[in-house]
Amino acid sequence: MGAHVAGHARDIKTTAFLFLLSLATTFLATAASPQSDALLKFKAGLGDNDALGTWDPAVDPCNNDRSNWAGVLCSAGAVWGLQLEHMQLSGVVDVDALAAINNIRTLSLMDNRLDGPLPEVKKLGKLKTLFLSNNYFSGEIPAGAFDGMGSLKTLHLANNDFTGRIPASIAVLPKLTMVRLDGNQFEGRIPDFQQKFLRAVNVANNELEGPIPKSLSHMNPNSFSGNKGLCGAPLQPCAAPPPSLPPPPPPFSFLPAAEAKLTNLTLEIIIGLLILVIILIATILCLILLHHRRRRRTHHSDNPLTRNPSSVTATKVTLTTPPAVRFVQREASHLSTASAKRAEQQANNNNSNRLLFLRDDVERFDLQDLLRASAEVLGSGTFGASYKAGVVGQAMVVKRYRHMNNVGREEFHEHMRRVGRLKHPNLLPVEAYYYRKEEKLLVSKFVEHGSLASHLHGKHSSGQGLDWPTRVKIIRGIAKGLAYLYEELPLTLPHGHLKSSNVLLSDAFEPMLTDYALRPVVNADHAHKLMIAYKSPEYAQHGKTSNRTDVWSLGIVVLEILTGKYPENYLTQGYDGKADLGTWVNDMVKEKKTGEVFDRDMAGTNKDSKSQMIHLLQLALSCCEEDLERRVGVKEAVERIEQYVDGGV
Repeated sequence: MGAHVAGHARDIKTTAFLFLLSLATTFLATAASPQSDALLKFKAGLGDNDALGTWDPAVDPCNNDRSNWAGVLCSAGAVWGLQLEHMQLSGVVDVDALAAINNIRTLSLMDNRLDGPLPEVKKLGKLKTLFLSNNYFSGEIPAGAFDGMGSLKTLHLANNDFTGRIPASIAVLPKLTMVRLDGNQFEGRIPDFQQKFLRAVNVANNELEGPIPKSLSHMNPNSFSGNKGLCGAPLQPCAAPPPSLPPPPPPFSFLPAAEAKLTNLTLEIIIGLLILVIILIATILCLILLHHRRRRRTHHSDNPLTRNPSSVTATKVTLTTPPAVRFVQREASHLSTASAKRAEQQANNNNSNRLLFLRDDVERFDLQDLLRASAEVLGSGTFGASYKAGVVGQAMVVKRYRHMNNVGREEFHEHMRRVGRLKHPNLLPVEAYYYRKEEKLLVSKFVEHGSLASHLHGKHSSGQGLDWPTRVKIIRGIAKGLAYLYEELPLTLPHGHLKSSNVLLSDAFEPMLTDYALRPVVNADHAHKLMIAYKSPEYAQHGKTSNRTDVWSLGIVVLEILTGKYPENYLTQGYDGKADLGTWVNDMVKEKKTGEVFDRDMAGTNKDSKSQMIHLLQLALSCCEEDLERRVGVKEAVERIEQYVDGGV
């Protein structure tokens, strides 16, 4: 019985221990839950979305500096920011939930489907960066919407539907360095920005009017384009206001007779005194002049050089500046200006007259080596000419860009450093670059095998084009390279200019994407005219690109590979449904002429490959859907390509 009691006591102790352990676990979970609870509450406002599927209540969002939840930025186990871009998010932005996270410093919700008025972001008073561009926010922003946000440095509200005046509280944020308000419907005057370190303000494509504040007169003119009512530096001068009319004379009043007599008498005395003063002055002047002539006559009579009348005439004094003096003055002014220009040019040369390398595994050479090398012109593309140059025993390609002069030096350097960090077998690395305000040079290795476009559309014998296995390999590589850009670059258009001539082929026919990630540094007007992303149906319909615009470009390239037809849209400005390759393929499929779609010069096909061809054709059409809701995402596109290529169709 004693043993039974002892066993029972042990059971009680065990139960008590387990209970205490459960309490401790619950306490620890509760202690670690505030930031999780806040994020989950924030997620609930956004509705159901697979993009936030990793936000698991059972897992802490942060593990030291590593994030366990998609889009959450962590530091020392604490949430310091959210980067929820390109996720098709909609619903309500619960700022109150985020305000419970004390350490939040950055918030990016760019390229989503969020709408309604601007959230009450001033409740997040410690934010340093706020990115809300490329959404559907609308309505007027209250003047004090940003009061108290003393730490805010970067603010992006571009490409929404905001109306009314630019809120005055933006102009007084003390640490603001960059603000983008372009692509909205703001009206009225631009407030006077007085921040000491302000580097960039973009208010293009709004409905603003009036003179540009002097504090912004040094900004790029394109930052103010698209506003018909703006004037003043750096745009055209404002028209001079019409001259004001002189004030009307005071009404004439009649004086009483006695007062009028007194006034007339006073007037006569004043006039008399004035006449006497004038006579006195004239007399004094005459006496002085007479005395001067006597002295001059005496001096001339003693001077042998003045006895000849012609000599007297020759020594007549002119009151204008002598020609020699004028010449010296002009030369001094010219030399001063030239010296200033030389000093400015020297400063620019010292700062920028060199190549900047982005990779450590490249043998270094300088700009002079590049300029002295024998160059072969490869062609003139959308952005400028390309040259092949032999430098330090290797062939390099130099691309010259003239349409990047709207971006500042530091912003360009930072973007190129970001591009230099990219590393993927399906991307052609940028090895080095050269910065000058008027033009930029990008240097990469020469790829001997040429572009995909030249292999698809170049001259070759019938049946000697790219075979099917090679085309499959190219499709897979292009998709994987694009997916990598989506993962690494927080941009609406990670590529922006995807087309067959920007896909180079290695000796093993492995595709390498070029001209990627250029949109942030290309002038907007040039990009809108020539870049492939701006030939998409969504830009034609809504004037905006999306995070699936590059997927549309991918679909066109895949159709080009399958059909062997050159997309006429490459040559047009903007989207033309009649010239769209996807439209033509769709029409052929509807007419049950699918068999006539595929390239007849494609060798190496069999029964299995035909099944792959059909599935890839369907996928390409899904990538080219005009309706963004029905268009596939890049991740799904890559997964389906892998599935079809590996035979799991």
